[in-house]
Amino acid sequence: MNKEKKKFPFGAVIAVLVLAVLAAGGFVVFRDTTPPTIAIEPDVTEVGQNTEYIVTVEDPGSGLKSITVDVIQGKTTLPVLSRDVAQGTTQIREKFTLPKGKLKDGSLTVRVSARDASFYPFGQAGKSLAAKDFTLDSKPPRIMVQTHTTNLTQGGAGLLIYALSEEAKESGIQVGERFFPAYKQAAFGDKNIYYCMFAMPWDTPPAKFSPMIVATDTAGNSAKRSFPYHANARNFRKDRINLSDSFFEKTLPEFQQYLSGEGSLLEQYLKINTEVRGMNRAELVKVGRDTADAMLWKGPFKRLPNSANRARFADARDYYYQGKVVDQQTHLGLDLASTQQAPVPAGNDGIVAYADFLGIYGNVVIIDHGLGLQTLYAHLTSMSVARNDNVTRGQIIGHTGTTGLAGGDHLHYGVIISGIPVQPFEWWDARWIKHNITSKLQ
Repeated sequence: MNKEKKKFPFGAVIAVLVLAVLAAGGFVVFRDTTPPTIAIEPDVTEVGQNTEYIVTVEDPGSGLKSITVDVIQGKTTLPVLSRDVAQGTTQIREKFTLPKGKLKDGSLTVRVSARDASFYPFGQAGKSLAAKDFTLDSKPPRIMVQTHTTNLTQGGAGLLIYALSEEAKESGIQVGERFFPAYKQAAFGDKNIYYCMFAMPWDTPPAKFSPMIVATDTAGNSAKRSFPYHANARNFRKDRINLSDSFFEKTLPEFQQYLSGEGSLLEQYLKINTEVRGMNRAELVKVGRDTADAMLWKGPFKRLPNSANRARFADARDYYYQGKVVDQQTHLGLDLASTQQAPVPAGNDGIVAYADFLGIYGNVVIIDHGLGLQTLYAHLTSMSVARNDNVTRGQIIGHTGTTGLAGGDHLHYGVIISGIPVQPFEWWDARWIKHNITSKLQ
């Protein structure tokens, strides 16, 4: 008996196809039901005229279609940006600044609207709106000098007192590429008083010395101005350092962490004397920012007792090896020689900011005296204080030695302002301190 072959109804085929089309269409329509995300920067409340704003919009689903940005202040709406986005773009990041001359200081709102490329439900789910409030401050701080003419000698230091019309985010004195931070002391009405210790660096003669007070407020507005000063030139000595293989063999083992073991003894020494020296001086600038915002010291600084001057501040050194000049460096401190392992007194009251090995300086103690003023005691054979210890003038902090690049037992004594070495002689002189520092404070 022949069985009849069943036929699949034509209508059912059509129905399946229709369902497949509807399913595909549904996937397209419903695949992205999440609107774009919007982020508005900066993450501050106070802004200046030149503040840069960043708007980031993302939609990883159907991609973005358009974005508009407006700035609103009172009844005024200023269009900043309006653009369509290329198909398939899932993220855009736009930067802009405020239109100049069209907004007043005070409250304003940045409003961002974004659409994605989805269809459901007919454009409503694919739209996002975000807003962020700011306060516009377009006026830079006013700088008012409070002290009389500052007298400086090349390689020496000075103190300037000035007032700002508002509290600064950052302020100080700029000398070429070097910056000396100022520290707020008090506020009297609309005057915010700042103290700034700064230097006329040893490598900056009067013709190239043009210090400027700089200040930036919390809104990013900046101001600068000069101030009365008198700069004196100073000639520094030249010195000759003779190098030998025996000296290399004695000193290089202490620096193995910096050396690969390759090259001659001379090449290894020169690496220490140049590259490591540069690293150490950069560390002094870093330590110089770790300072109290008030003056911790009083009176002239104490010197290593019964010591003779060996090398002086800012000596220009030529390094000779086998009769030839192989390097040149500047000695930025005083070398004081006494008895072997002589006790080293703290120059003045302060807080220990550093007590550790520091490359060419060997074992080092750095005492912070406030306002960026610090003293450095190098080549120590031992240290009897630790970081954050309070010390008083004359307190023994260690003993002299030969650590680091020392040719013999001595103390390398340095005075540093915000990481920049200055002439120590000034700080031993009670008259200099009175005329250049304490009289201004009074």
